[in-house]
Amino acid sequence: MVWDTGFGKGAGATAPKETIVEQLAKLGVKLENVKYVGISHYHGDHVGQVDSFAKSTLLIGKGDWEALTDPAKKSPLVNPVTFTPWITGGAKAEPVAVDQDVFGDGTVVMLNTPGHTPGHHSLLVRLREKGPVLLSGDLAHFQENYDSNGVPSFNTDHAYTLSSLDRFKKIAANLKATVVIQHDARDVGKLPGFPTAAK
Repeated sequence: MVWDTGFGKGAGATAPKETIVEQLAKLGVKLENVKYVGISHYHGDHVGQVDSFAKSTLLIGKGDWEALTDPAKKSPLVNPVTFTPWITGGAKAEPVAVDQDVFGDGTVVMLNTPGHTPGHHSLLVRLREKGPVLLSGDLAHFQENYDSNGVPSFNTDHAYTLSSLDRFKKIAANLKATVVIQHDARDVGKLPGFPTAAK
């Protein structure tokens, strides 16, 4: 499974030096071996390379899927172009309404944490050596937001965000999990960088 695909090559100054596909190739991972591509939410900085994984099943929050596919729920912040393989039916999409145990063994669980977007999800990964790791998506952008329950004005629902933060923090405390706030550069070092595998 690939989680969040970041900006694409055409993103100007924010474009990655290497695509995810190029990084996976260095590890000997072929695209057809990626069963799932999961996204935390529909914003462009999290989905810029998602269409590279058109052979994978898309795991996306139900509320975000509806924003992509239902004209009545479309948001101006949504660009459905990168989701074309799934929207047109050429690839398989699984809208996730609540939590989803991706592989059925508890090792990777999408956690329903709406508020930033209607279908926002975070990710729980249980690593053999490091233990539980929680990836925030955009539930919080920086440690300061996380600590103070700061809610950006552009979130789709203030109350849902606060509820999701509370739930996420309780899970983190109960599992003694390593929390990685995906937008906070200070959290990058909590997991080994490419090409070292997180164990």
